[in-house]
Amino acid sequence: MSHQLLIVGTVAFDAIETPFGKTDKILGGAATYIALAAAQYKKVDAGIVSIVGDDFPQENLDLLTNNGINLEGLEVVPGGKTFFWSGRYHNDMNSRDTLDTQLNVLADFQPKVPEKFQDAEIVMLGNLHPAVQLSVIDQLRKPKLVVLDTMNFWMDTTLDLLKEVIAKVDVITINDEEARQLSGEYSLVKAARAIRDMGPNHVVIKKGEHGALLFHNEEMFFAPALPLEEVFDPTGAGDTFAGGFTGYLANSKDISFENMKNAVIHGSNLASFCVEKFGTERMQNLDKNEVKERLKHFKALTQFEINLTK
Repeated sequence: MSHQLLIVGTVAFDAIETPFGKTDKILGGAATYIALAAAQYKKVDAGIVSIVGDDFPQENLDLLTNNGINLEGLEVVPGGKTFFWSGRYHNDMNSRDTLDTQLNVLADFQPKVPEKFQDAEIVMLGNLHPAVQLSVIDQLRKPKLVVLDTMNFWMDTTLDLLKEVIAKVDVITINDEEARQLSGEYSLVKAARAIRDMGPNHVVIKKGEHGALLFHNEEMFFAPALPLEEVFDPTGAGDTFAGGFTGYLANSKDISFENMKNAVIHGSNLASFCVEKFGTERMQNLDKNEVKERLKHFKALTQFEINLTK
């Protein structure tokens, strides 16, 4: 039996420049990364709600469907142009400058959740305008878990609407800088508490190469990031994390705090592959044995006996 995961987000073109090189227009978008990560879990029936223009190549659509991703909710606009983002990363790879953003068909996006996915138990709201995210929530029947990813741009421009979305979700995933901005607190423990007071039961704070924190009530869990020899392109790493996190939860049908700890590790594990090549390239042909092998490295990294005797 398949376990449904509804993914809402951008399917897009990116052009990326890092200290290691640059790309022309390549496949990108939050929903793309989330879905390719979630496709790693064999019981998950993942469906995308998004929009592209008819300039979006058939080979990219085939790549998604060949990974078992349902595209009923992907609207193709005749004569329209697909959302495009271009960015340049600094030498530390943690900060970047946006060079160009062309909303194109995304500017008038009215999401339509296919009938089949209106009953989805787990929903991943990728980074998008809060009005679009609210519209999707309104089309759902009784989801068990709604996960939200957002960014500082929406905090700067549509904070009230974003807070409406936050009040309706169960989990929010944001980075440390965004958590501080949203909460007005510097301490991430205080920030997570302030954000939980806005609605979500669980807060995931991503710290890039320094791992991720999961907060629930007064409980806290920390997952390290796997130290990597080479990071070529951090684009999509946060979305890949979200896809691994929600994909694992959908696959196991267990949304307890204890299982979310596993989901955070699985998300971090998949994100560690994403950064090894440009764009979605590494995620397109990811081998399940590679994923399993790297999970063993995570286990070795995080498990040890603490000697409590003096």
